[in-house]
Amino acid sequence: QLQVSESGGGLVQAGDSLRLSCAISGQPFNGYVVGWFRQAPGKEREFVAAMSWIGKKTTYGDSAQGRFTISRDYPKDTAYLQMNSLKPEDTAVYYCAATYRGTSTTPNGFDYWGQGTQVTVSS
Repeated sequence: QLQVSESGGGLVQAGDSLRLSCAISGQPFNGYVVGWFRQAPGKEREFVAAMSWIGKKTTYGDSAQGRFTISRDYPKDTAYLQMNSLKPEDTAVYYCAATYRGTSTTPNGFDYWGQGTQVTVSS
């Protein structure tokens, strides 16, 4: 059973950058995929980015392309989401998730979830 914990959210202005962190604990073994999702009030949870274990392959959602970067520190079992050129429409709760089932872009494809961290972008 993995535990997932996000940090790094906050209030920023449009155009600013922010880096979210995701710590994985619970004695993870090699092979899990890490993903980032976000959910704005009244909207469905949206895929942001994911990174595999094998090949360190990255996948991005449309809203993240060109502005967000996912990375991992494998020895530390930590993942990051670097967000640049933030826009007010990026305001949401950001969730980190993990799975051993392979890369997915849907919430149902992930088994372990953090509590989320709020990101608010003011105009």
